Amino acid sequence: MAVPSWLERLRAAGKTALVQDGKRKIHYLFEDGKEMAEEYDIKTGLLISRKWREKNTLGGTGKWQVEVGEPTSPLLGALEPELITESSSNPIFMRKDTLSSFQWRIRNLPYPKEVYSVSVEEEQRCCVIRTTNKKYYKKFSIPDLDRYHLPLDAAALSFTHANNTLIITYQKPKEILAAEEQLQRELKKIKAANSGDGDCKTQ
Repeated sequence: MAVPSWLERLRAAGKTALVQDGKRKIHYLFEDGKEMAEEYDIKTGLLISRKWREKNTLGGTGKWQVEVGEPTSPLLGALEPELITESSSNPIFMRKDTLSSFQWRIRNLPYPKEVYSVSVEEEQRCCVIRTTNKKYYKKFSIPDLDRYHLPLDAAALSFTHANNTLIITYQKPKEILAAEEQLQRELKKIKAANSGDGDCKTQ
């Protein structure tokens, strides 16, 4: 069974923890030099954000790539307000999980629910969003399933639409729920610095 392999990688990684603003922030440094930073809600254990960083081709530090949570926009502060409002109608794709499911939200999609279809492409290991009016198309993968070598299940996928936002939900398989529970127990054992005592290097 391949499930322990990702957990073993997490266990083997160097970890630093920081407790700040009601969040437990964990920074992982893997043997291959990749870094992962996660933030969990202390009360619920819910994953708030996950981002990755790896060395670039010159050996320098690359930029953080957001996997879960609000997408970062480094240009936002530098842009003029007028420029920001011009692009505010573009669809914004982000992942925001719940304890029992992976969830994606695409904001700024005003079309009614019947326009959308969401399907699983098993061979390509991805989900596909299509619209009958050809206004929006997107493929996205579920990295968690890839890391645990689990198949995609069309029956686990559903979607709804409200307030110009398409919400796609994929129920977490029992293997991932069990692994996440195990990981949470281990993360709580890491001695965490409080906000004034240290930095978990996620900035």
